[in-house]
Amino acid sequence: MEIKGKVHEVSEVMNVTDTFRKRELVIEFAENPQYPEYVKFEAIQDRVSLMDNLKIGDDVEVSFNLKGRPWTDKTGKKQYFNTLQVWKVNVLGADAGAPAQTPPFAAPVDISAAPEADDDLPF
Repeated sequence: MEIKGKVHEVSEVMNVTDTFRKRELVIEFAENPQYPEYVKFEAIQDRVSLMDNLKIGDDVEVSFNLKGRPWTDKTGKKQYFNTLQVWKVNVLGADAGAPAQTPPFAAPVDISAAPEADDDLPF
């Protein structure tokens, strides 16, 4: 899934355990500008670095997976939790003014036969 919005907040990396870390991103999603929504996303493990260069106010496109799981408390009551797990973040308009870079190509090769070559192909 993908969503576009404006960066509202980026948390510091949280070390939940010795082997598990996460980071949160909140974006302002304004489908109706009069009533903006604030949507929290979570990046885990090596994906926390996706947010290193984000600044508040950046326009971004966030690609994420919707995760859900049940949890039963001590009294036996079951609850459900949803998480929006980030796997890619693109800053929009970052290179809008820069000309597109074309990849370098090798010079064309002359494939015509050399005069001393014995070419007996019928075409």
